[in-house]
Amino acid sequence: MPNLTTIGFDADDTLWHHEKYFVATKERFSELLADRAPRGETERLLHDTEIANVGLYGFGVKSFTLSMIEAALAATGGRLPASLIGEIMTLGRAMLTHPVDPFPGVQETLEALKPAHKLLVVTRGDLVDQERKLAASGLLPFFDEIEIVSDKTEAVYERIFSRHGNGPDRAMMVGNSMRADVLPALAAGAWAVHVPSEHVWSLDLADDPTGSARFRRLPRVAEVLPLVAAIG
Repeated sequence: MPNLTTIGFDADDTLWHHEKYFVATKERFSELLADRAPRGETERLLHDTEIANVGLYGFGVKSFTLSMIEAALAATGGRLPASLIGEIMTLGRAMLTHPVDPFPGVQETLEALKPAHKLLVVTRGDLVDQERKLAASGLLPFFDEIEIVSDKTEAVYERIFSRHGNGPDRAMMVGNSMRADVLPALAAGAWAVHVPSEHVWSLDLADDPTGSARFRRLPRVAEVLPLVAAIG
């Protein structure tokens, strides 16, 4: 079995908290519209609008903010006062400035892996926002390359692990999304480690892979270190 030379890490909810800010903002969004539309209706509209807009706006806070405005217009029959649009914009802006605190053990794990491996960030989302979070996290010096992509697919992983490493066969992807971090990385021929997070967006849910010797589930990023040592 060839040794691992390249390890990719997802960013949001793998290296630091992220989805919890979406959850809190969705709660506040429902409260803002509580006197104009039933809570269940606004939640459903926002979810459906988010999913529909991913192909057009991509992933990230800015896409989510546009979806909130669109869902609010739909929930109120187009009768959305400018003041409420302003409040929704404020919610989105707050998400772009939230603190970035790495999970326990992340920095120590990266520090231990770096001498013998090429470390990558492979993440979706808005370029400016992801670059801000990486800089604020203090983790940027540990990574050799940063790949901010529109989506994570088998072809994307094949390209990234071939460009920055020795191909998928000698690479590993670590992340909290079964759909984005695990399944396409496995399809490309890489190892894939699922580190479940407290909050998971519905679009990132998928069934576990079956029959793959290269799939692992670990409780925390720190557990990647002994796994990499065992693989070689």
